[in-house]
Amino acid sequence: MEYIFERITLDAELCDGKPTIRGLRITAQTILEYLFNGTTEEEILEQYPILEKGDIDACKKFALEMMNKNYRIKDVAA
Repeated sequence: MEYIFERITLDAELCDGKPTIRGLRITAQTILEYLFNGTTEEEILEQYPILEKGDIDACKKFALEMMNKNYRIKDVAA
């Protein structure tokens, strides 16, 4: 397991290699989807009592950091 950003971890054997929170079976994507759909942090913490507020903050920071990357679109043969 590798920590890639604060509390966000990568493990090829866990959740198909998606970024998870502290090596738990909860992906950063899951938490971000809840937030983007209007679920409050309090509701998320109620639903996932193993999480801490810092975990949710780390997911937000991780998403922002991913948007800070440079992406290139390449033409591919059809």
